[in-house]
Amino acid sequence: MSPEVIRSAAGYGRRLDVPFEQGLARAREVLKDEGFGVLFEIDMREKMREKLGVDFTNYVILGACNPPLAYQALQQDRNVGLLLPCNVVVYDDGGRPMVAAIDAQKMMTVLESPALAAAAAAVNEKLHRAIDRL
Repeated sequence: MSPEVIRSAAGYGRRLDVPFEQGLARAREVLKDEGFGVLFEIDMREKMREKLGVDFTNYVILGACNPPLAYQALQQDRNVGLLLPCNVVVYDDGGRPMVAAIDAQKMMTVLESPALAAAAAAVNEKLHRAIDRL
């Protein structure tokens, strides 16, 4: 079975036919290949257990940043930092990992800055290409 593409109001993703840890590792790899560094990882399963004492599914948030594109956007509007980095999530979806990336173009609309459109489009192109390569 090939990876299943999922589009939502918030982003773009794929459901994979591999174990969760393999999907997470693959997400890190394809982001790196597209020039994104992962600035942080938040293991929500661990945090939910630690903070609330509840059992939660495998769910990791990757804070991804493409430095040249971030720099370009910050030159246009310093408030873009409120929206950085771009989040990519990897979570267990019925026994299969789902990997999804934020829609940067939609996210940037909150700043109402047409000057950010080119940078947001470039980010989306790279994120979509990464997701498509999973």
